[in-house]
Amino acid sequence: MDKEKIRILYVDDELNNLNMFRASFRLDYDIVTSLSGKDALEQTRKSSFHVVIADQRMPEMSGVEFFEKLLEDDPEPVRILLTGYTNIESVIDAINRGQVFRYIKKPWEEDDLRLTIENAYEIYYTRQALKRKNEELAKMNADLMRANEELNRFVYSASHDLKAPLASIMGIVQVARMEGEEHEAAHYLSLIERSVKQLETFIQNIIDYYKNIRYQENLVEINFDSLIQETIDSFQYYQNISEIDFDISVQQSTTFINDDFRMRVIFNNLVSNAIKYQKKKAADKKINIHVRTADGIAVIHIRDNGIGIPDEYIKDIYKMFFRATEVSAGSGMGLYIVKEAIEKMHGQISVASKEGEGTAFTVVLPNRN
Repeated sequence: MDKEKIRILYVDDELNNLNMFRASFRLDYDIVTSLSGKDALEQTRKSSFHVVIADQRMPEMSGVEFFEKLLEDDPEPVRILLTGYTNIESVIDAINRGQVFRYIKKPWEEDDLRLTIENAYEIYYTRQALKRKNEELAKMNADLMRANEELNRFVYSASHDLKAPLASIMGIVQVARMEGEEHEAAHYLSLIERSVKQLETFIQNIIDYYKNIRYQENLVEINFDSLIQETIDSFQYYQNISEIDFDISVQQSTTFINDDFRMRVIFNNLVSNAIKYQKKKAADKKINIHVRTADGIAVIHIRDNGIGIPDEYIKDIYKMFFRATEVSAGSGMGLYIVKEAIEKMHGQISVASKEGEGTAFTVVLPNRN
């Protein structure tokens, strides 16, 4: 086991004792000495130590009193108390108040003290390893609880969102049968189409959600021109797509490498939202898609002049199943998946939106080249 050099703080009001300790152990350990408990506390606030050794009999502050104060500031170092007396009450006091690891009688023997220091460091090292493991377990437990909470919400919402379009389709079919008028058929077919698209979007979000969690990164060269065109082409079946003016600008002078699947998830969801949340009756529907690669990053701007997001909802838009508006019956998963994908790609996302004027998303992703 490769361990760092043991760092020791030795506290004693007699300079000769400090010098003798340093002379005996300076080649083996990283040593700092102090003539008083007050000065030693200042040392511990400036630097960290593995082992702290203190003499019991010191003016102003005894070794036990020093350890008691040290426990409040920094409980991590293992504490060893030195004394020329063997009063049992002092031993008990040191254990109870100073929580010392070992009580050594002066004058100390070099081999005995060396072994005590080594054992003290083993305890320190083991405690730190255990602390790290506990922190890892706590994080894993928090992640597991978060995953379980999300799964519970997902199951509830998924069952609701899958049933709703199907129930709508069946209801429309029943009405169409009762009406029996040919001129109404187009209207009913339009309603059926809308429900099917809603269901299709939700199923795709489920697939994206699963893949984003489970899939390993697939780092490939990204051609933003092609990616943007493929994204827009995939929405040609949207009824209002022909009414939208797309302003596309790509400044890609270098090879850009990142995860292909998650990049498509980001563009598909952000462009889809920009299309869906346009103002229905507006004559100047616009979507700006600008990409620039430079200095090891790609900066992606996707802006629309649609309905915008109310200020009070901005903080919640990345939550699973959150819907800021009922204008379009989305699944409430899109932006959640986008943010999760961006985090897995080691990137960042920000949003600026004003209700009635539109929304702009900015995504910054690193070049993994």
